[in-house]
Amino acid sequence: MNERSSESTGGTVYEQVQASPEFADLRSRLRRFVFPMSAAFLIWYLVYVLLASYAPSFMAIKVLGNINVGLIIGLLQFVTTFAITTIYVRYANKHLDPAAERIRERIEGAA
Repeated sequence: MNERSSESTGGTVYEQVQASPEFADLRSRLRRFVFPMSAAFLIWYLVYVLLASYAPSFMAIKVLGNINVGLIIGLLQFVTTFAITTIYVRYANKHLDPAAERIRERIEGAA
């Protein structure tokens, strides 16, 4: 199916795919993961910044030697970033990539 014949039946193949329920489901699955995870991480980071700004005595509490609460929470920001990345990759491999692959095969079959 070439682009011209697709246009006569309702747009290009890409427009047809974008309007399909499969694409809407893929977009919905992505958003159901990304938006809550982004919000959670931003809140977690904001808590860190607010604690550093408004609770310096709490952040300065020594835990072990020169390691204090602020340093631990700051390092946990990095740990959280890597954890979210790992969780996203697993989620994408299981839920997003198979659906995207089916859509890609449909597009390539129509081209």
